[in-house]
Amino acid sequence: MRTPRSLGWMLAIGTLCPMAALAADVSAGPPTDLSVTVYRAPNRAGGSIDLDYLEGFALISETRAVRLPAGESRLRFEGVADGIETASVIVAGMPSVVLEKNLDGQLLSPSALIDAAVGKRVVMVRTHAKSGVTEQIPGTIESNANGVVFQSAQGVEALRCSGLSETFDFDTTAGLSSTPTLSVTVRSDRAVNASVTLSYLARGFDWAADYSATLASDGKTMTLGAWVTLANGNGIGFPSARTQVVAGKLNREAGTIEPIDMGGPIVASCWPQGTTSDQPAPIRLFRQLAAVMAPAMAASADDTQEVVVTAMRKVMLEQLGDLKLYRVPDRTTVASRQSKQVRLLDRSAIPVQTIYGSDLGEDDSDEWQQARMLLRTKNDKAHGLGLPLPSGRAAVFAANGSTPLLENEADVRDLAVGEDVEIDMGTRPDVQLQATTESRDIDSARAKVLPLIPGVLAVRSAPVEEVRRVEISNALPRPIPFELRLQLYDRAEIFRADHPVRKKNGRPLFEFTVPANGRVTVRYQTRGIGK
Repeated sequence: MRTPRSLGWMLAIGTLCPMAALAADVSAGPPTDLSVTVYRAPNRAGGSIDLDYLEGFALISETRAVRLPAGESRLRFEGVADGIETASVIVAGMPSVVLEKNLDGQLLSPSALIDAAVGKRVVMVRTHAKSGVTEQIPGTIESNANGVVFQSAQGVEALRCSGLSETFDFDTTAGLSSTPTLSVTVRSDRAVNASVTLSYLARGFDWAADYSATLASDGKTMTLGAWVTLANGNGIGFPSARTQVVAGKLNREAGTIEPIDMGGPIVASCWPQGTTSDQPAPIRLFRQLAAVMAPAMAASADDTQEVVVTAMRKVMLEQLGDLKLYRVPDRTTVASRQSKQVRLLDRSAIPVQTIYGSDLGEDDSDEWQQARMLLRTKNDKAHGLGLPLPSGRAAVFAANGSTPLLENEADVRDLAVGEDVEIDMGTRPDVQLQATTESRDIDSARAKVLPLIPGVLAVRSAPVEEVRRVEISNALPRPIPFELRLQLYDRAEIFRADHPVRKKNGRPLFEFTVPANGRVTVRYQTRGIGK
């Protein structure tokens, strides 16, 4: 669910539940080394990334210093990702016995923080819009039942009834933690200092490849550039991290886990000062994250989805079983609520073919339809490529003098080395086709007007089901290569045709040239197998 952030005021501190400080509580130090490996959403192909709807995940590894006393204690790792999956947590290098793990994150929302702060001392920060003067008023939140009620030395008032910008600043001594916290209960036979590695899976991440291709003026070559766009929708950032992304579909069974709590509405009710017709809109307060490690970890106070483009060396390809891992060679900050782009590749003078074609189904109507155009090259070194290309979105620009203009955008699937690279350029009104059924239930004697297809089917006495005529019209002043791809019914095959036919990806394919301002007619007959 997308949540508004346009109130102009926000919570200053606080996201988690009250945690009563125990004598045995120990806080681990901040991360001294970070590694973030982002896995793509299972069904992602391309398109824009929405930070509120990230369906990928990441493997986070943090190195932290800990000082454990002798005996049993609770070790707290503050500043883990909001979307941490507690069952996946591994703590390596712990010189003690781990008894249990807990995510202290029942209250990961400002509305729940308001509930937890009822009866506790807070400070209301009130800003006068005209003068800019800020007033700090200590007091207590008395109630949050049907509206936030605040009591101070000035009296009792309801939140937002003053008409001024108001912000609650929570005293951290009230037992409220400002970041998501993982705690583990450990037992050690002696006091120790150690460096431990905390690893876990976390939701709220994703990445995609974004390609940009520019066609030369003659349409025979193109330049191709690509970026890796990685996104972190969590409220915690990871500065100066070793970053990797993994391409391919991972066979991952995700169990049922508690969703991230985005918080409910905080009601500001000003009756009886207002009127009964003034229905107060529900208010959502959003946290302002504390910079635990560096200012780069702080979240933006508004709803802006920041995109950062980094000037660094290109990502490096590595093998990860049957998957592909792309490693960012320089450390980078995977900031909170941010999309970031790092360079994937740059290639020039890639030879391309412009192909026109159509996927024709057996049930297509007899009306004229526009053919599609695609750009085709091969993913090998001879064609200027020769590396696995992750799926993503390709924007194709055509040279128009000194200014390239966007011509089309299309999804690109995962492509292995040696495969054809095909970029769909959409329909073209200058090239059209029409399919017509000429006759049905023709026996083999009457079908001799069309030659048999060698090696496809032997001549049998079974009746031919139908004869189809496809007419292709080219209104361009140049001849064009054309590919007619057929989608036949199950167990159907082409029996006869007046053009050579071959199979590609298991489907019949006619290839021919349509002359400039001319037409080509293709006839073929089909029949079912085993009928």
